[in-house]
Amino acid sequence: MNEETDWEELRGLAEQLERGQPLELSAPLCDLLRRVTRQVALSDDEAEQGLRSPSDAAALVAKISRRIRVGSRRLSRAIVDASRRQEAGDIQGARKLFEDVLAVEVVPLYREIAQTQLNALEE
Repeated sequence: MNEETDWEELRGLAEQLERGQPLELSAPLCDLLRRVTRQVALSDDEAEQGLRSPSDAAALVAKISRRIRVGSRRLSRAIVDASRRQEAGDIQGARKLFEDVLAVEVVPLYREIAQTQLNALEE
């Protein structure tokens, strides 16, 4: 997946919504949401549904933000815990943490990082 993400821009939209400022469905916003939905493994249909109205767009931003946040926490915990297990000599336990992440994670970037960490444990 070695591509840039638009997550910083999405974070700005989420903050805008948190301040009570509505989204304006402009062409650049729609393009951004379409790109980011793919980056977090949501379907094109979900993106299009989220572009029907400003309130649908707000719900889509919330869903994308949640996916990024939950996946990031899951992956971060696995990296920290795996490092501790590896230092303690429990390589199999460290591997299991990344296997567990891969079993549930859908965000391609996070999957790629987890797979890379898992592969590094095999070396």
